[in-house]
Amino acid sequence: MKTIDSVFTHYGIRGEDMKIIEQLCQAENLDFEWLQESILKEYHNLKINNQQIDEKLIEKIIEKAVAKL
Repeated sequence: MKTIDSVFTHYGIRGEDMKIIEQLCQAENLDFEWLQESILKEYHNLKINNQQIDEKLIEKIIEKAVAKL
């Protein structure tokens, strides 16, 4: 039986998208767990506004989360 992913439940983010976000954080040597809340909130806001999200936009979301530190 498949269960619903808690990240999907809270943010509406698919597993494939989460993998991309996590991989980009790892590539930049960033602690995803530490930035997760900020990144996922921004991603969710873009999704509910029907914005097309690609890898470049995810990089900008990550940069914005880092800048908030």
